Amino acid sequence: MNLQGIGMLHNRENPADVKKAYPFAAVAKMEGIHFFYFSFKNVDFDNMKINGWMYEEGKWIQKKVDFPAVVINSCNPKTENQSKIVKKLKKYTIFTSFPVGNKMKVYKKVKKAKVFASYLIPSTTLLMSEEIISFLGNQHRAVIKPLSGNHGKKVFFIEKTEEQYKVTEGFNTMYMNEKELNRYFQPILSAQKFLLQPFIECKTKNGLTYDFRLHVQKNGAGQWEITLIYPRISGNAKMISNISNGGYRGELASFLKAEFDEDSKKVKESLEAFALSFPAHFDTLYEHSFDELGLDVAIDANQRLWLFEVNWRPGSKNREFDVAKRLIPYCKFLINENGIR
Repeated sequence: MNLQGIGMLHNRENPADVKKAYPFAAVAKMEGIHFFYFSFKNVDFDNMKINGWMYEEGKWIQKKVDFPAVVINSCNPKTENQSKIVKKLKKYTIFTSFPVGNKMKVYKKVKKAKVFASYLIPSTTLLMSEEIISFLGNQHRAVIKPLSGNHGKKVFFIEKTEEQYKVTEGFNTMYMNEKELNRYFQPILSAQKFLLQPFIECKTKNGLTYDFRLHVQKNGAGQWEITLIYPRISGNAKMISNISNGGYRGELASFLKAEFDEDSKKVKESLEAFALSFPAHFDTLYEHSFDELGLDVAIDANQRLWLFEVNWRPGSKNREFDVAKRLIPYCKFLINENGIR
């Protein structure tokens, strides 16, 4: 069967509506490799063809093409039929992205492997509201967050005061006694799965919550490289720094200088070392290799680094070309590694 170049699979029908499509096509042209865009409905298994879109002479043109050697699967299937198409396509072609699983799956894998276990925030699956009460018997503050990524939504911060419990979600702060706390969380916990953790404080000098996003990718040699490291700072009194939830992106060098003074170089080096060493280890914990990861980490008052979350398809807003410059050569690496000509 004739497999050709790289195909980008997305659920939007037209590549002009997908910001990443053009940078991928442009970099593929520079790399001298055949590239096309396609959606689920463009796949024709009967004739083993795809009615794909190619970028030629300044515009997207639809053409019938052979199946690609590599598929950049840049979105999740949304329907049962799309899932079937993905499953069938995987028999013929290599996919670049694979899910890491929910927060607890990642936590258990990293903890079991031990190497990076010291970076983990102790976590348990939260089943009943009573567990919050007993947890706060030993801990002063706790965080409750959804088991699956939620862009910083439905994250609760709970603090035990002498008289009652202070519960913060977004801009809302509520004070409750034990009975009210149980009554409040019972329906929330029965509707969705959550994780319970001790609260790790990571604040700027002027009291804003922040963390770091370490965006890493595989390059043309199949090695991990840093695409970008940047701080995400809450733009208000919220305790969440997610950009999709009101936070903003800072510049690494100036942020480190302002927050860590003479230790800024040391902090930068530890972030970079973690950004490269952790993904290489993380790769060994799964049967599939990853093409890119977004690691959310924090540094506490003692300059200890904590791993908050591992994202398998991190956002790349305004750095689509930076992503493409590593992803397209990585696709070429996959083609060569698998002996496809």
